[in-house]
Amino acid sequence: MTAYLIADLDVTNEAGFANYRAKVGATFEKYGGRYVVRGGAFEVLEGDWRPTRVILIEFPSMDALKRWYNSPEYRPLIAERKAAANTDVVAVEGL
Repeated sequence: MTAYLIADLDVTNEAGFANYRAKVGATFEKYGGRYVVRGGAFEVLEGDWRPTRVILIEFPSMDALKRWYNSPEYRPLIAERKAAANTDVVAVEGL
């Protein structure tokens, strides 16, 4: 079953985040991940959520998503991301 990582990022250090962004793609591609949404324009239609920068990454399964998130390739990048952006991240199963 497909799974998605959804992140809302409020970048506080553009240079630091650019460094993270340059490295992160290769880490999730190894686990079958691919960008579906990478920033871009959005419009709030209902509710109070006011995202800053939305990222959506599709994985072939929740297992693949979690293996990537906990991988030795990605774990060090989490600290880089947190140092450069305030983030909210969720994983959700698809259909």
